Amino acid sequence: MTIDKSQIRNAATVIVLRDRFDAPRILMGQRGAKAVFMPNKFVFPGGAVDPGDAHVPLASPLPETCAARMSEDADPGLVHAIAVAAIRELWEETGLILGRPGTWDTPPPPDWETFAATGHVPHAAPLQFTFRALTPPGRPRRFDARFFLVDADDIASDLDDFDAACDELSHLQWVPLSEARSFDMPFITEVVMAEVEARARERTPPDSVPFFKNNDEESLFLRLRGRPMEG
Repeated sequence: MTIDKSQIRNAATVIVLRDRFDAPRILMGQRGAKAVFMPNKFVFPGGAVDPGDAHVPLASPLPETCAARMSEDADPGLVHAIAVAAIRELWEETGLILGRPGTWDTPPPPDWETFAATGHVPHAAPLQFTFRALTPPGRPRRFDARFFLVDADDIASDLDDFDAACDELSHLQWVPLSEARSFDMPFITEVVMAEVEARARERTPPDSVPFFKNNDEESLFLRLRGRPMEG
């Protein structure tokens, strides 16, 4: 039996890292009690790729290394849309702007109108592709999620102003990286946390990215260079 890819949605998650060289903190929020996917859990902002994301312009593309890693074991045509989704989800769920000042050449799609109104165009160069995880079978929803690390210094808005955020995440807060594991979070978030801790002081994208690949036959920890993870 193989994966029914029609039931798996591509998704993007953003881990914003603040004060990475002094006392690193990460931005997290809590999902609602009635959420179908991971209710009550503390998570990073993120969500599924929308069809329109493929057509949203970027002021800058993803770093070449990240795009290359994302194209392994995946459709290279998804790279742009996933990067756009990461920036959109960060804006929608936290009100933080990852963008460059500028105007749009064409009218923005409806779900980008509030972002465009801030006078910014989405900016993907600061995103570091850090982890990929496929939701195991049997869950109410399945996602092929790409996790991106971004330095808070690259955010164009006030890091403590969440007024523009939707209500999907509550208790948005900057959590000390050393204390994050005490929060009630999904298993995969804990796994990703280890990668964040290892890369907290690295400003360049990783050459090799962990991939937690769950299909109907087995669960594998791979690296997106075709090699099994060591250890």
